Amino acid sequence: MSPELVGIIGIAALLVLLALRMSVGLSMLLVGLVGYCYLTNVQAGLTKLGVDPYATASSYSLSVVPVFILMGMFLSYGGLGRDLYEAVDAWLGHLRGGMAMATIGACAAFAAVSGSTTATAATMATVALPEMRRHRYKDSLAAACVAAGGTLGILIPPSVILVLYGILTLEPIGKLLIAGILPGLLQAFLFMLAIYLQVRRNPGLAPLRPQTASFRERMRSLRVVWPVLALFLLVMGGIYLGVFTPTEAGGVGAFGALIFALIAGHLRWRSFVDALDQTARTTAMIFLIVIGAIVFGHFLAITKIPMELTDYIAALGVSRYLILAAILLLYLALGCFMEGIAILVLTMPIIYPVIINLGFSGVWFGVIMVIMLNIGLVTPPVGLNVYITAGAVRDIPLEVIFRGVIPLWLAMIACAALLVAFPQIATFLPSFMGK
Repeated sequence: MSPELVGIIGIAALLVLLALRMSVGLSMLLVGLVGYCYLTNVQAGLTKLGVDPYATASSYSLSVVPVFILMGMFLSYGGLGRDLYEAVDAWLGHLRGGMAMATIGACAAFAAVSGSTTATAATMATVALPEMRRHRYKDSLAAACVAAGGTLGILIPPSVILVLYGILTLEPIGKLLIAGILPGLLQAFLFMLAIYLQVRRNPGLAPLRPQTASFRERMRSLRVVWPVLALFLLVMGGIYLGVFTPTEAGGVGAFGALIFALIAGHLRWRSFVDALDQTARTTAMIFLIVIGAIVFGHFLAITKIPMELTDYIAALGVSRYLILAAILLLYLALGCFMEGIAILVLTMPIIYPVIINLGFSGVWFGVIMVIMLNIGLVTPPVGLNVYITAGAVRDIPLEVIFRGVIPLWLAMIACAALLVAFPQIATFLPSFMGK
């Protein structure tokens, strides 16, 4: 068999293993190893298996993953979500739809120190959703805000997805993280705009709240926000100015998050241990996926499929934006069924060379890819964030949440379209950074 045919069979075998719910990392590792052994020899394959896992796990660039996860875990277990929501609600809650907007604002703030969409959605589902229902917000709007707002967790830095994208594509991680700031803020603004337009058209979705926080209460609420803002500026500002590498910034952020959680008085010994345990488990899962992706990528490289596909697309002579649209639709479809990290490591060896060959910025594509994955997180038939939200309050039917998400889904589509039309939204801030 030709190397190309072997590669196609390998990709098909990988999809079968994933459909059988085998671990993503192990599936890629198994297919990559068997395919590599077939195209070279068993000894070469076993040598590759001995070298790649150690070389990957010991890579300095990958050390940024556990420290960013640890930072988010300290703040999550430290009760940050509730404090942030109450602070934003004090400023916006009295407006019609204000509590829904406050949920989006709290999601954005939590995302700035979390890096995880599931953690953001799960935290806000337990904090904001009961409050909105208590004030007689319609379930469709309340749950949709949590599900859609949670997607900001992997767009606003620190983002584990963008870090892994940088590792797999060799794009500068610092620039990728900084590139997510403006698109993340734009997405949060579009969410709030969608909420405003909804409640203006249908006031019954969000009754006005009778009580309004006093000026003193609003200023007092900022006591919670400013340490989070300071932590974000320290981490992202340090990366932007070149003071820290991303790994050093993550270490500083994790230590700062621990101090903040201890001072706030929410982090107990049990929570501290749970944060460390969850960090270790998540890191191990990500490392296994990355190791599998590296082995599978080496297999694809010797099949020459990425190069053949790139040459084929270049010979088509069609608009590069038409090809980009097809790629984005692929990510939208995959996001409906698969987890973001799995999609990333599965597609990057094939898609990234095509994107670069088309003349697009690798940093820009990383950001827009995350947006497309986020859209999949709230799109039927699966929509992971919708299921997370429904799991927190089991009496809201899934179809109610999916129906309520539609306006926010359109806001995400609008954000992606704006980034395609104006790529400077993502590339402006990174353009001022060094190499």
